[in-house]
Amino acid sequence: MRRRTALLGITITVLLSYGQPTTDTERAGLLPVKLNGKYGYIDRIGRLAINPQYDFAWPFSEGLAKVETKGRVGYIDTTGGLVIDPQFDDATDFCEGLAQVRLDDKWGHIDRTGKLTADPQFDDVGPFVEGLAPVRTDGKWGHVDKTGKFVVGPLYDYVGIFREGRAWVWIGEKCGYIDKTGKMVINPQFDDAGDFSEGVAKVKIGGSVKGKWGFIDKTGRIAINPQFDDVGSFSEGRAWVEIGSKQGYIDKSGNLVIKTVFGVAWSFCEGLANVWIEGRYGYIDRDGKIIMIPQFDEAEPFSDGLAQVKIGEKWGYVDKTGKYAINPQFDDARPFSGGLAAVRVAGKQGYIDKTGKFVWEPSN
Repeated sequence: MRRRTALLGITITVLLSYGQPTTDTERAGLLPVKLNGKYGYIDRIGRLAINPQYDFAWPFSEGLAKVETKGRVGYIDTTGGLVIDPQFDDATDFCEGLAQVRLDDKWGHIDRTGKLTADPQFDDVGPFVEGLAPVRTDGKWGHVDKTGKFVVGPLYDYVGIFREGRAWVWIGEKCGYIDKTGKMVINPQFDDAGDFSEGVAKVKIGGSVKGKWGFIDKTGRIAINPQFDDVGSFSEGRAWVEIGSKQGYIDKSGNLVIKTVFGVAWSFCEGLANVWIEGRYGYIDRDGKIIMIPQFDEAEPFSDGLAQVKIGEKWGYVDKTGKYAINPQFDDARPFSGGLAAVRVAGKQGYIDKTGKFVWEPSN
């Protein structure tokens, strides 16, 4: 199974219907498309909302979308109005009201009007999460607030984003955790570590190779003793764990509630988890009951009530009862979001609704 993170490309040419003008509510779901070599946007029923005119365009985030013209990046709003002129060498989506922008080799931050809230000065940056963003300068990482002021000085070899008020930081070969004031609340002592989720974080103790994984709470106290060869973060009250070459699930008390019988186990999503048994993938519920017997060559987590599954070389979608909602027919498929999913057929891409009907026919 692919633990897929790469998005299907959004370079699609669509057959558009020219109906009534797109309303403000409908504009919230605009999608970038390519038509005759230029990018524009359509609404979720296939109507042209913003005329194709950009060299490249990205999805909307917080009401603004990145667009590229002549190698420079700017931002438009959902009416197509140019809110921030194309002037940056690179830029990110808006997150918590700010976006990261690059001029030459340095990164800074802008607000939704295009005003610089932090001058380009950082060598690398991460997104704002819980009000702070990781930045790197002179080879060290710290965190800045939305004014560009260092809250956590650039002291660390690596840092994470804040989750539940904590961020992991590396000093040399050990990892600890800081709070949002920059205070080291859990001293660097772990050989590996993850983000906090549902009140606990996974940590590795005993060496980077032979160490074992367990979980700590926000004070650094061991919540679940290190005893596992690998673990996932908690999701919906369960975390997958590996003992030897098999995986199962524990609850927040550390009890093994689903035996380690799976070759691969994924995190629970929308009440179900995809698991691998003897060369095939199926789905289980939080009690370990098999909801769909292993039958798929590949399978993905549920999203928006449906999950992508692969039989042979073709992808389709199943619902939570195991019934095919859309028969396998696509060369690639992405998760549903807001009732639509991107799919690929014969090298061309389009969008389908939950009935499998093409909202936008595959094109390139």
